[in-house]
Amino acid sequence: MINTLKKRKKRSMKTKRLFGVTTTQIVLTALSIIWIIPLIYLFVQSFRAEPGAWSPTFFPKTWTLDNYKKLFTETKFLRWYGNTLLVSIISCIITTIFVLAVAYAFSRIRFKSRKPMMNIMLILGMFPGFMSMSAVYFLLKILLPNNYQSLASLIIVYSAGAALSYYIAKGFFDTVPKSLDEAARIDGASRFRTFYKIILPLSKSIIIYTILISFIAPWCDFIFVSFIMSGVPDTGMYTVALGMYNWLEREQIQAYFTTFCAAAVIVALPITILFMWLQKYYVEGVTGGAVKG
Repeated sequence: MINTLKKRKKRSMKTKRLFGVTTTQIVLTALSIIWIIPLIYLFVQSFRAEPGAWSPTFFPKTWTLDNYKKLFTETKFLRWYGNTLLVSIISCIITTIFVLAVAYAFSRIRFKSRKPMMNIMLILGMFPGFMSMSAVYFLLKILLPNNYQSLASLIIVYSAGAALSYYIAKGFFDTVPKSLDEAARIDGASRFRTFYKIILPLSKSIIIYTILISFIAPWCDFIFVSFIMSGVPDTGMYTVALGMYNWLEREQIQAYFTTFCAAAVIVALPITILFMWLQKYYVEGVTGGAVKG
């Protein structure tokens, strides 16, 4: 009797486990299809020869590369792309340095106001950035009175609050054995040398994670750039987000919708390739992949 009950229990657990995995796979597959349909639509519409913002069919009746040709020859897309790349790279470098330095300092150095400062920064980091847009705009007018609507302003905006995102990197540095720091200090290494020569080589995953996050934010941002650069007469100063958005205005959408789709594909490619290439390190950076000892 007991053996029969055990067998039934094992069979029931096996069935539930199998059913659970199957259900999860079905749900995830369904969600993946729902999420990927707009991306497929955007991609195929970039090859549509028929003009206009609406098409009666999902796939184009006539396929063409003219939208990509128009994108590179008749618009300022390449200049916008260069502006976005410049802002993103410089902001990424500054942000990565700030985040790693602040996170390491909070992880290793103990000082009187450490915890209150960490709590304040954590709370401030929870507020959406667009809540401070007006204040940021007027601060830029004070700091850069003759050049506040510029790419330099965007770099300042994206980099100024970088240290507020310290907590993930700090959690990673907490997993690195402190005995490494102590051994380096005994050997006469300074705090900076210890950080640069010993800790950073062990923190490849969190560095790559920070770089990805720091690069994606300005690359995809529309809110701040539209607020800061609004009213700029030279459209060549725009980033891709702002420039492409103008193509969706009522006066231009009929002529530029398929060009917009082509531009969206070009903009998405670098981020997609970069993320797929570095996905392993991205996951390790979030979960914590330091060498423990």
